Amino acid sequence: MDEIERILGGEAESLLGYECRGISRNHLHLPGPDYVSQVLADSNRSNVVLRNLQTILGHGRLGGTGYVSILPVDQGVEHSAGASFAPNPLYFDPANLVELAIEGGCNAIASTYGVLASVSRRYAHKIPFLVKLNHNELLTYPNEYDQTLFANVDQAFELGAVAVGATIYFGSPESRRQIEEVSQAFERAHELGMVTVLWAYLRNPAFKQDDADYHTAADLTGQANHLAVTIGADIVKQKQATVNGGFKALDFGKTHERVYSELAPDHPIELARYQVANCYMGRIGLINSGGSSGSDDLHQAVRTAVINKRAGGMGLISGRKAFQKPMTEGVQLLHAIQDVYLSEAVTVA
Repeated sequence: MDEIERILGGEAESLLGYECRGISRNHLHLPGPDYVSQVLADSNRSNVVLRNLQTILGHGRLGGTGYVSILPVDQGVEHSAGASFAPNPLYFDPANLVELAIEGGCNAIASTYGVLASVSRRYAHKIPFLVKLNHNELLTYPNEYDQTLFANVDQAFELGAVAVGATIYFGSPESRRQIEEVSQAFERAHELGMVTVLWAYLRNPAFKQDDADYHTAADLTGQANHLAVTIGADIVKQKQATVNGGFKALDFGKTHERVYSELAPDHPIELARYQVANCYMGRIGLINSGGSSGSDDLHQAVRTAVINKRAGGMGLISGRKAFQKPMTEGVQLLHAIQDVYLSEAVTVA
């Protein structure tokens, strides 16, 4: 706990001592060792899906806690391999990415079909694989922002993956097509017993107004989460909320004043709690993304983990902060994130 407080610095008291006054923790279904049997077993998921989710939850340093730490590496397509791996060319080799996830004590590694297929015989039995099915490639000129299927569920199943993931850009002109594609893919994944993870992101230029970026607004991302669990996601990946009031500022859609006056007060943990609430009050786990790499990675990663855990979330998925560093430093950062979830002193607010 002392190390967590040291990393948080001046934010330690406001983040570690805060108690939510919006949505009570008593209304939530919280992560824990019995999450699968006590929460998800109420759903229509098959025994094979439940077993595979338990496999993920049982792996790595967080095994048995109900929390997850996942290493995601789809940025070679999403952001270009050069932009992603030039800081540490070691990671052009997929084997080193998997080794980072293993050494880092992660529950799973999430990556492209190509990355995981290239080393599946060596590693699929050593760490759970999560195949990301669709991507936004940036080689089209001028750049377009759309999620395109690069692989199908059966391919992921055959290489030994226990889970598949996909992104939907909610709010984009292409979102209706993406919803249909991902919904069908998730249905097939569940037929094969695979766990489904949705990157429930927002994308629309209109969501930026003056100095405010409502792509991370609690009300808009909360609704994206609600749509994600509606199409069958077993875990939702979402950017952590930083503001609120997207519906009001953009003057569209439908909302309720109580969202702003009572349910999601202006505190980072409250905003993240509203995201959890939209995941059926935690019946479906919320993992927040770690964000891009910068000069303050350790502080930002631990800060995000503390907010997620105290809000009632299930964990963190952090990639660039880990693999754009020497492996030893990447492992240390992943362990620092996991230490938040292992600490009994960091409680749900």
